[in-house]
Amino acid sequence: MTTTPPLRQISDLSGLLDHASHVLATRMAAAFTELGITPRAYCVLFHAQEAERTQIQLAELSDLDKTTMVVTVDELEKAGLAERRPSATDRRARIISVTEAGVRAVEQGTAIADRVHREVLESLPGSEREAFVSALTRLVDGHLAEPVESERTVRRARRARG
Repeated sequence: MTTTPPLRQISDLSGLLDHASHVLATRMAAAFTELGITPRAYCVLFHAQEAERTQIQLAELSDLDKTTMVVTVDELEKAGLAERRPSATDRRARIISVTEAGVRAVEQGTAIADRVHREVLESLPGSEREAFVSALTRLVDGHLAEPVESERTVRRARRARG
């Protein structure tokens, strides 16, 4: 027996935001291929260049689990973009230091990220761009700032910030 589903009264924000996030992530990944690194690697480099930070601090800032962080730093070291160094304050901790080549990669990566974001925003009419970013920022800083507790674990894709 086929039935008609109820009509939605409110737009499906979950579906819209999930789709937009996924497509933006694919555009960003494609754009970063010209630099030879991933958006995730760029994010780690970006945050490592901001201040002296441990792997654990960078993993948290970049929203990466420990295993993914280790793999990412291994890739950055192999590419000559970053180095692990002992922390001056904690012998057990490792600081991720950005090399000169890494600094150049951050500069180029920032230009790439800005270009991709600009292209997305330019697809909106000029009068809507600022309102869109402002509204999204208010949501992320306010009502959607923190996940809520749930009996069921809600999985989400890890994403780079930066």
